[in-house]
Amino acid sequence: MKDEPVTAIDVLLEPDATMRGRAIATNQRLRESYPQGFPLDAAHQPHVTILHRFVRTADLDKVHVAVGEVLAKENPSNWKLKAYKYYYSLWEGLGIAGIAIEPTNDLIGLQQRMIEAVAPFTVEAGSAAAFATRPEEPEINQATIDYVTAFVPAQVGKDFSPHVTIGLAHEDFLMTMLDERFEDFTFSAVGLAVYQLGNFGTVRRKLRGWELKR
Repeated sequence: MKDEPVTAIDVLLEPDATMRGRAIATNQRLRESYPQGFPLDAAHQPHVTILHRFVRTADLDKVHVAVGEVLAKENPSNWKLKAYKYYYSLWEGLGIAGIAIEPTNDLIGLQQRMIEAVAPFTVEAGSAAAFATRPEEPEINQATIDYVTAFVPAQVGKDFSPHVTIGLAHEDFLMTMLDERFEDFTFSAVGLAVYQLGNFGTVRRKLRGWELKR
C-alpha cells in the first residue's frame, strides 16, 4: 500500500569495550567544544553500521528473521577490526566525526548478504516519520533521510566505509583534531543488532539484538 508505515533501520555490529571506550572519550572531547552535540549514551550507542534501509514496518519481524539467518552462518566475533584514523563529513552545517575502520572482505561480504536478506522488505524511500525521536530531540533533518535513501548503492561494496560515529563539532575544531597523531588499535564485535534510526544516523531504538558466539 502506498501509505503503509515505514521504519528506518540500521543493521549494525556492537563493538567491544576497547572501541566503546575510545568512542565515548572522544565524544566527551567533542562536546566540550560543541556542547549542543549528542552524547554517546543509551540513546546514541557506539556502533559499526553494516546497512541502512527503509523497510515496511509490518515486515519488521520478517526482517529480524532474515538478519538472524545470515548471522547464523557468520562468526563476526572472531574478526579483528582495525581503527586507523579520525574523519569527519559536513552535515547540516556541522562536522559529524567518526573513527574510520579498515574495510575487510568479511565486512563487505556480511554487508552484501544483509542487503540480499532484507531486500524483499525494503522500500525505496521514507520520510521523517520512519525515524525514532525523543521530546528533547524531535527533529529529523533532510540530510539524515537522504543518507538512508542513498545508502544502497552509495555506501556498499568497494564504497563501504565502516566507521563508528563519535559526535558533532565545528569544522575548525575537527580539522585540528585530524592533524593529531592517531594511534591505530584493534577491536572486536560482541553483538549484532537491528535498530531504528534517529537524527544524524544515530541509533535510537533497539528492535532486535543477538549476542555473538565465540
